[in-house]
Amino acid sequence: MRWSTAAEGISVDERVMTNTSTWCLLIAALMPIICAGIAKGGTFSKPASNGGFDNRNPRDWLSRQQGWRQRANAAQANCFEALPFFMGALLWAQQAGAAPGRIDALAVSFIVLRCAYVAMYVSDRAGLRSLAWIAGLAVNIALLFSGA
Repeated sequence: MRWSTAAEGISVDERVMTNTSTWCLLIAALMPIICAGIAKGGTFSKPASNGGFDNRNPRDWLSRQQGWRQRANAAQANCFEALPFFMGALLWAQQAGAAPGRIDALAVSFIVLRCAYVAMYVSDRAGLRSLAWIAGLAVNIALLFSGA
C-alpha cells in the first residue's frame, strides 16, 4: 500500500511505518506514566492522612515529596517535555523517506537513553543523567535529519 504526502510527487511505502519505531513511540508516550507510578509506588496502601498517596489532590501530594519520589516526579515532567521532539523527529524521518533500519536504530537508542535518564534521575546521579539527556537530544537531532 502506498499513499501520497502533502508534498507533490512524494509517496511513502507503508513499510516505512515499522513496528519497531511504532513501539518506541508508544513506549515514549507511556514513560511519563511509568515515572508517575515510580513516584507513587508503595504509597497506595497507606491512608493519605498517614503520608500515603492522596488521589483527591495528587499534584499537591507529589509537590510535597522529597528524595527519589521527588526526582521520579521531575523525571515524569521531563519525559513529557522530551516527547514532542521525539514524536516530531520520528514522524518527520518516516515522511522524509529515511531508511527504516536507521529510523528504528535511532528510535530504540532514544528509548534506551531515556530509560537510562530516568534511572539516573531517580538514583540521584546528576552527571550521568545529564549525559543521557544530551545523548537523547543528539539522537533526536540525528533522527530529524536522517531523511535529508
